[in-house]
Amino acid sequence: MLRYRTPATDWERESLPIGSGALGAGVFGTLTTERLTLNEKSLWTGGPGATGGYDHGDGPGPDGLASGPGSPESGPGPAALAAVQRRIDAEGALGPDTVAAELGRPRRGYGAYQVLGDLELDVPGAPTAPDASYRRSLDLASALAAVTYAHRGTTYTREFFASHPASVISGRFAADRPGRTALTLRYVSPRADFTATTAGDRLTVRGALQDNGLRFEAQIRVAADGGTVTAGPDGTLTVSGADSARFVLAAGTDYADTHPHYRGEDPHRAVTEAVDAALARPYEALRADHVRDHRALFDRVRLDLGQDQTGADLPTDRLLSGYTGGPGAADRALEALFFQYGRYLLIASSRPGSLPANLQGVWNNVTAPPWSADYHTNINLQMTYWPAETTNLAETTAPYDRFVESLRAPGRRSARALFGTPGWVVHNETTPYGFTGVHDWATAFWFPEAAAWLTQQLYDHYRFSGSTGYLRDTAYPVMREAAEFWLANLRTDPRDGRLVVTPSYSPEHGDFTAGASMSQQIVHDLLTNALEAATVLGDDPDFRTRLGAALEQLDPGLRVGSWGQLQEWKTDTDSQDDDHRHLSHLFALHPGRRVEAGTALAEAAEVALTARGDGGTGWSKAWKINFWARLRSGDRAHTMLAELLTHSTLPNLWDTHPPFQLDGNHGATAGMLVQSQHGPIEILPALPARWPHGRVTGLRARGGATLDITWRDGRATRLALHAAVTGELTLRCTLFPGGERTLRVSAGDTCTFPGSP
Repeated sequence: MLRYRTPATDWERESLPIGSGALGAGVFGTLTTERLTLNEKSLWTGGPGATGGYDHGDGPGPDGLASGPGSPESGPGPAALAAVQRRIDAEGALGPDTVAAELGRPRRGYGAYQVLGDLELDVPGAPTAPDASYRRSLDLASALAAVTYAHRGTTYTREFFASHPASVISGRFAADRPGRTALTLRYVSPRADFTATTAGDRLTVRGALQDNGLRFEAQIRVAADGGTVTAGPDGTLTVSGADSARFVLAAGTDYADTHPHYRGEDPHRAVTEAVDAALARPYEALRADHVRDHRALFDRVRLDLGQDQTGADLPTDRLLSGYTGGPGAADRALEALFFQYGRYLLIASSRPGSLPANLQGVWNNVTAPPWSADYHTNINLQMTYWPAETTNLAETTAPYDRFVESLRAPGRRSARALFGTPGWVVHNETTPYGFTGVHDWATAFWFPEAAAWLTQQLYDHYRFSGSTGYLRDTAYPVMREAAEFWLANLRTDPRDGRLVVTPSYSPEHGDFTAGASMSQQIVHDLLTNALEAATVLGDDPDFRTRLGAALEQLDPGLRVGSWGQLQEWKTDTDSQDDDHRHLSHLFALHPGRRVEAGTALAEAAEVALTARGDGGTGWSKAWKINFWARLRSGDRAHTMLAELLTHSTLPNLWDTHPPFQLDGNHGATAGMLVQSQHGPIEILPALPARWPHGRVTGLRARGGATLDITWRDGRATRLALHAAVTGELTLRCTLFPGGERTLRVSAGDTCTFPGSP
């Protein structure tokens, strides 16, 4: 539980997030005027109908799309690409500005994620400042935000939650003495594109974004127990003389993830039905359904690192400010809390029926958020879903799957317009409107490998679940089409005859070359996964043959350089003084699976990782946690966790880039306790010395295994394996003679391995 003794004064640093996937709110807990910053995840400017036109990234047309490869309005196309490739062959490298001038184009109609507005609730008679009785909290296990305080002999409570089953945000104000609950509710927005009207117990907010005409609606209904609800002419609802009062809020837009127009039904009917159904139910029933739904996911994993209740009861900001990464129980309490907070945030920001979590999950307080709060696909979106499978939250990936599928149609247009080839592509970042092309920010516009990387999560879902139905229907079609793009776009490197990606750019770092390590590693990962999937499904033998041939000719992207480092580029130009936050050339270590601990390549990866240092942005430190864990260095992974908590975590435990970005929270939660990316399930492969005793239940491994592990003095003492898939599993654990055991399991089996007394 997150606990505080004062209200929030800053949204980014201190508000407490609640979310249902599609809806979100940041709760402040302020006394005289409670404030909830509201979000609806599809409220986006840009796209079709945007002011100034919509450029899909591959050129404008009647619907905002390119009319064809090489057409005048499509801008850069295959001819421009071929010219850049020839220059790289001749010159070896080109600066980002040079390539952007040839292949980039100004971005139009890209848009940004929008705050829905603020719900403000004036509380007459509330104290102006908190005293010792004030408490503000967020219970991660039940997803309930609460405020309590005493004033003039009365104890007041507030409670807020975002219900996925009911599709509403709900709040309740109460007092322990009758007739003491009063409030006035109103909606405010930084935009002037709406009308707010009241009738009876209902406040209706309706509008359309001026930029693109996207229609949105929010409705709030209020009910009072023992008091009255009055609608004001100024768009307010006032509760007087009540024992308690509650509100329910629903919101929606007419966005639809259907290319090319991205519009669906007017939200009015769905919003009205959600609000009316929620208010028709008793508050206790609505709350119970919400808690039951949330706990069905959250309670699957429990983590005990030896934290005591004293540390767990400390205010969270004090836990954070006092954290050193040392041996104390309070530090273990913060680490366990941070792990579960990452899981909580993923549940709250990614549920079926909504868009996937963006750079800020579902939360945002402005009309122009950093990086548009978009979907960065050169690591950030992928990192957001790293803990989904391992921490037993596979259901949260459904929005991700649907979003990736929705990129295929516009991605095909970009592939044809920019490359003249089949397949689908997306570059450095994208939006709910299917932006799959390029823009002209020189160091962050070109990354056609993104689509290949996005498919990795889909194939991993199959590896965890064993569902060939999911593989055939969801993952494989996307993988296959992404693979076809690269089979058509790999080029022979005149230096050595190997197949390379060109132009190739190591994200936000260095020059454009041919065959940068990350490019090669990502494409290898895709082609390998596609070949495995096609083999499992018995797909087209000709396709499998082409994949195999390409893999044989593909430059590996794995080279050991002059100072023992894993090279970032095909030429040995890495600097030992380089501390850039991106470690793109270590993709094959994590989240890839070609570099395994204990090998010469792993030693080279460690040299490169050490040279980059322990600094960086929040998400970069989270990536380094995973790198060190893959190298089985639990203490170095813990050092990076301590770096993240001491330098890149805000008082409300949100990760900060800076500014706030959710990927660091999720990347850090991906874990050190179980690994299975190479096939065998490794138990406690990177256990830090700071965690000598502990227990975890519910972690997942590839092959359909759920694991409960107890350890003492750094060694496993008990292991329970629950099998969901029939097959053969290899376990690596100190419980077994020789450290390894292979067993045949059937779905539904539970195998328990006790250790020494």
